[in-house]
Amino acid sequence: MTLSQPEALDLDSQALRVVQRIAELGSITAAARSLGYSQPAVSQQLKRLEARIGLPVVSRVGRGVRLTEAGRILSRYAVTVTNALDAAAGELGELAGLRSGRVRLASFPSASSTIVPTLLRELATRHPGLQLSYREAEPPEAVQFVRDQAADLAITFSYPGDPGDPHRSSARGLAVLPLWRDEMLVVLPAAHPLADGAVIDLADLALENWIAGCPRCRAHLLALAEPRGYVPRIAHETDNFVAVFGLVAAGLGVALVPALAVAASALPQGAVARPTSGGDFRTIHLVSAAGSDLIPAVVATTRAITGLDETIWSLSRLEHNR
Repeated sequence: MTLSQPEALDLDSQALRVVQRIAELGSITAAARSLGYSQPAVSQQLKRLEARIGLPVVSRVGRGVRLTEAGRILSRYAVTVTNALDAAAGELGELAGLRSGRVRLASFPSASSTIVPTLLRELATRHPGLQLSYREAEPPEAVQFVRDQAADLAITFSYPGDPGDPHRSSARGLAVLPLWRDEMLVVLPAAHPLADGAVIDLADLALENWIAGCPRCRAHLLALAEPRGYVPRIAHETDNFVAVFGLVAAGLGVALVPALAVAASALPQGAVARPTSGGDFRTIHLVSAAGSDLIPAVVATTRAITGLDETIWSLSRLEHNR
C-alpha cells in the first residue's frame, strides 16, 4: 500500500469525525463520549484508519493523546468533509420533511430559562424529529464553539461600543445576525427615592453603592457612567442575577441588568426595575458558520429563533413594578 495510489486512501466519514473530535477535545475518551461510542470502539476506528493510510494518527502524551502531523492534516480536511456530508444529509432530511436532524446550540445564562425553552417548545411542535442539544456559554466561548465546529448556532449578545465585542475579529468568517434589542434596567430597592420614577438617569446614581459582575461583565456599566462624570463604586461583585436582586432588595446597592435577566429571575419583593433615561440596551445576535444555510436542520432552527421576536420582546418588557 502506498500513498501514491489514490484508491488506497479509502477514508470513511466516521473516522474523520473521530479525528475531528480528538482535535477538539484532546482525548480519545472525550471524543468517544461526545460521539456516543465506547472508548475501545473509537480506538479500533483509529487503528483501522492508521492501517489504511500507513501513518500514525495519534501519539500518546502522558494520559492523553495528541494528533500527529498526519492526524492534523486529516482534522483540517475533516471539517470540510463532515460539513459537506451534514449538508447533504440535511437536504435529504428536507426531502423527508425534516423527520430527522441534529442541531447544537450554545447561548448565555439568562437565555437558558427564557429564549431556549421557548425555542425547544416551538421546534418540538414544528419539527418533532429534529433534535436540538444545548450548552450554556458566555458570548466569547459560544462564538469559539461555532468556530471550532463544537456548536452549529450560538445566541450571543454585545453592548454598543464594547471594545471586547466577540462579534468583531473573533467572529471573522462567521455569519452574525442581529436579532433583538434587550433593554437595560436599573434595579433598585423599592424604598429608594428614585423608585417611583418612570425612568432612571444614571447620573443620579453617582453616589450609590453598586452591585456588578466580573470586570468583563461590568464594562458596559463603566462605559455608561464615564460620560456622566463618575466611576461606579462596586460594593458587591457577583454574576448571579438572583444574588444581585437579593442584595438590591436588602438595600445593599443598585444594579444595571438586561431585561432578559429580570425575565429569567423574577424580582423579589423589595426590589423594582426601571428603564434608563438613555434607552440603553444590548443587542442579541445569532452566530453561525459559513455554509450553515445549506443544512436544512440549521435553517429550520434559525427560522424558529428569528420567529421568536414577539415572544422575546414581551419577555423583555415584563412589568418593572414588581
